[in-house]
Amino acid sequence: MDQNLARAQTLRMQQLAKALEKNNMDVICLENKEQVVPTLEGLIEKGAKVSVGGSATLFETGVIDWLRSYDCEFHDRYAPGLTGEQVMEVFRAAFTDDVYLTSTNAVTEAGELVNVDANGNRVAAMLFGPKKVIVVTGMNKLVRDVPAAFARIEEVAAPANAIRLGRKTPCTETGRCMHCKSEDAICRKATILASQQGKGRVTVILVAEKLGY
Repeated sequence: MDQNLARAQTLRMQQLAKALEKNNMDVICLENKEQVVPTLEGLIEKGAKVSVGGSATLFETGVIDWLRSYDCEFHDRYAPGLTGEQVMEVFRAAFTDDVYLTSTNAVTEAGELVNVDANGNRVAAMLFGPKKVIVVTGMNKLVRDVPAAFARIEEVAAPANAIRLGRKTPCTETGRCMHCKSEDAICRKATILASQQGKGRVTVILVAEKLGY
């Protein structure tokens, strides 16, 4: 990246970190995705019960592979051979786990995490249940405000995720949300994480790279 663009992004990351901290979220700023796993090693105790939300970012940063080899009790939603009911059991287990790892569809300049889900398991766990929530996000998810966040979800995150998941929805043909009522629709539950009641539950790891959708 051009050094001037890199400096501008660093300044934006610093401002975002301050906004998130004002919302009672802990923040860690990283330069690249290779630093994510070493950072998590210092945040997740061995033996902890860990679950993850559906996330391209966690795959891109190597987090899923790392959890499979780390000394923790990983409730792996992606484990081969799971039946639909077993996957749902993994989703339910997340609510009593020590750590929940996920990304976010968008983050606003005011430090709000904006997400849209299909089942709602990811956003529900972010809101309540797990003792700690760790959100890993690239700076490409930063938007000005909540309306811009939902616009990003409709124009970027939702179509890309629907394609990734093999859903039969109009957005996989048009490349943008068509506000469909399809049985395969993944845009069903929307949440905004703003100010947290207590400090220490939510940690946001900001990475100065483009990650996920």
